[in-house]
Amino acid sequence: MPQTSTRLAGQPQPDTPRQAAPPRLDRWFGVTRRGSTLKTETLAGIATFLAGMYIIVVNPAVLSDAGIPFSAALSATVLISFMSSLAMGLYARNPILVAPGMGMNALFTYTLVLGAGLSWEVALGCVFWSGVMFAVLAMFNVRRAIIDAIPTSLRYAITCGIGLFITFIGLQNAGFIVASDATLVSLGTMDAHLATFFLGLVATAVFVILRFNGALIMGIALTTLLAIPMGRLWGDEVMVAWSGLAAWPDFSAVMRVDILGALEVAYLPFIFVMLFTNFFDALSCFMALSEAADLKDEHGNPRNLKRSMTVDAFASMIAAPLGTSAAQTFIESGAGVAQGGRTGLVAVVVALLFLPFLFLSPLLSLVPGIATAPALVLVGLFMMAPIGKIDWQRFDQAFPAFLAIILMPLTYSITLGIAFGFMSFVLIKLATGRLTEIKPAMWVSAALSVLLLITAQ
Repeated sequence: MPQTSTRLAGQPQPDTPRQAAPPRLDRWFGVTRRGSTLKTETLAGIATFLAGMYIIVVNPAVLSDAGIPFSAALSATVLISFMSSLAMGLYARNPILVAPGMGMNALFTYTLVLGAGLSWEVALGCVFWSGVMFAVLAMFNVRRAIIDAIPTSLRYAITCGIGLFITFIGLQNAGFIVASDATLVSLGTMDAHLATFFLGLVATAVFVILRFNGALIMGIALTTLLAIPMGRLWGDEVMVAWSGLAAWPDFSAVMRVDILGALEVAYLPFIFVMLFTNFFDALSCFMALSEAADLKDEHGNPRNLKRSMTVDAFASMIAAPLGTSAAQTFIESGAGVAQGGRTGLVAVVVALLFLPFLFLSPLLSLVPGIATAPALVLVGLFMMAPIGKIDWQRFDQAFPAFLAIILMPLTYSITLGIAFGFMSFVLIKLATGRLTEIKPAMWVSAALSVLLLITAQ
C-alpha cells in the first residue's frame, strides 16, 4: 500500500552487532555482514508485523463488499501474506512485508465488482492475468522502459487519487458521508454511531502522531471497544457480538477464480490498470525503502530488485486462486527498517506471525465497519504524501494529474480516473505539438483508456 518514505528519515541506524547470528542463518541472510544481529532482525520483524497487521481485518472488510465471505477473505489474506512474505525473505532476502494491498482491494471491489458489474470470480480472474503479465515484466526486466514511458506526475497522481478514494470509502462505511438528493453527498446524522467513529478516528491519528508501532491496529481495537455499547445502551443495532475465539480456516473462496471468463476483450483495461497500479506501487516501495535504509547494490540500485519484483508478481498471481485481491509490497516495512532490520530474516519473522490468525476468524469478525473505517481514512492520508512532488507550475503536467486525482473519488472509479489522466496527457501533448514527449507505452495506455470508456457505456 503506497505511503511515503519521508517518515523514515532520521530514524536510528541499526544496532552495532554484539553477537553473531547462528552460522546457518548468517550464511543464508548475511545478518552479520549487513551490520545486524538475530535479535535486531527479530524485533524488526515484529515491528513490521504490528505496522501492517491491520490488513488482516481491513482487507476482508473491503472484499466482503464484493460478495466474498469475510472468513474466506480473511483466510486468503493470511495465507497469501504468509506465503509471499516468506518468499520475499528466503528468495529475495529483503526485509519487506508482502500482503493484499489497499488500493488494489478498492479497485477490485468498488470498480470491477460494484462499478463494472463483474462477478467476484471473474474479477479474481482479472487479478490472476494482471499477475501473469507482472511476472513476465519482472522476469524480462523491462521495468526501465515502462518507468520512462509514464510521466512522473501521473504516477504520483494515481497514488494520491487512490488515497482520496480509500478515504471516501472509509467515511462512507462509517456513515460519516451519506447520499443526498440535493447535494449528492452530505454529512450523516450526528448520533452515537458517528460519534464512535470520530473518536476512533482522532484516537488513531494520535497513535500515528506519537509513532506507536501498530498504530492502525490499536485504533481498530479501541474503536471496536467503543462500539460495544451500541445496540445495548443506545441505538437498535448491535455492532459487536461475540461469535467465538477460533475456528478452522474457511477455504470456500479457494480456486473460485474464473480465469477463462476474465479473458474477454472488455476486461483488458481492468487487467492493465491492475498491472499498472501494482507494478509501480511495488517499484516505488522498493526504491523508497532502499533509500531509507541504504538497501542498495554496488551500482546504487535497490538490492535484489529483480528477485523482489518477481516475488511481488507471483504473489499477485497466486492471490487470485486463494480468493483475494492482488498482494503487493507494503511501505509499512519501513517500521522494521527503522528498527534496524536489514535482511530477509525480517520478512520470515513477519510471515510466521501472520500464520496463527488463520484460525482466529470468529474473533476478528467482531470488528465492525466503523472500527476499520478510521484505518481506511488514515491510509488515504498516507497515500496523499506524493502530492507535493507533482510540478503544479507546469500546467501540461498538472492538468492530467489533477484529473486523475479528483475523478477517482468523484466517479467512484480508480480506473476512470487513470483513464482520463492518460487521455488528457496525450491530447495536451498532441495539441501543443510535443509529440516527442509521448512514449509508445503512453500511446498504448491512452488507446486502452478509450477502449475502457467505450466498453463501460
